[in-house]
Order: sequence, then C-alpha cells, then structure tokens
Amino acid sequence: MKTIITYGTFDLFHFGHVRLFQRLKAMGDRLIVCVSTDEFNAKKGKVAFFNYQQRAEIIAACRYVDLVLPETNWEQKREDIEKLDIDIFGMGSDWQGKFDDLSNQCKVVYLDRTGNISTTEIKSSLGANQGRS
Repeated sequence: MKTIITYGTFDLFHFGHVRLFQRLKAMGDRLIVCVSTDEFNAKKGKVAFFNYQQRAEIIAACRYVDLVLPETNWEQKREDIEKLDIDIFGMGSDWQGKFDDLSNQCKVVYLDRTGNISTTEIKSSLGANQGRS
C-alpha cells in the first residue's frame, strides 16, 4: 500500500484544495492530510477563518482524504513520515524546494497550484466587496 501525506492550513476550502487532494490520491492508495492547528498557525503569523476543528471536519469530508491529523509544528514532518510509513510527501509548488531535505525518507513531490484560485485571493476579494450589497 502506497501512502501519501500533505500539510496545510486549508482555510476556506475550495476547488484548488480538492484538485490537490485528487492528484495526490492518484499517486497511491491512502492520503493523509495534516491540518495546521490554530496554535501552530499563530506561530506562523496566520489567522484562519475557520478554527482547526472545523477545518479538519471539512477536509475529512473530502472523498480523496483517508485520514486527517493535526499539524502542530514544523519538525513533525520527519516523525510523521517514519511513524506513518509514508511513501510520498506532496505539497503545492509554492513550497518548491522547501522540503527537499525529506527526500532521504520518502519521495518528495511539488504539484503545480490550480490557477485562478487561492485562499488569499478569496479573502482579499471578500474584503474588497465588504460593504457592497
């Protein structure tokens, strides 16, 4: 059985997230998604619209996802790869090269982002439209 893992905040779940999960799942049999906790996001200087529990529930409902786990720190990736017997570590291409050091434990892949969609763009667009009815 080939197991794939990915990490992220996954706030304001959108079709770019779905396509990422679909493409990752197609590489193997089992997809594990680690969702950043609110505490970890705070350390990264990020604020999510939905809290961790809500985001984890949304991700778990996606048919491509087999297991959702909390991401609590940067260092857990190495431990997760070993403990969960990971074959492929996958991230969006915006992280290109950032996790190459994990390639001594498993295959590391960076997938092109889905065009014309991002959580940042959604938040910006909603903010720009605030007050308009």
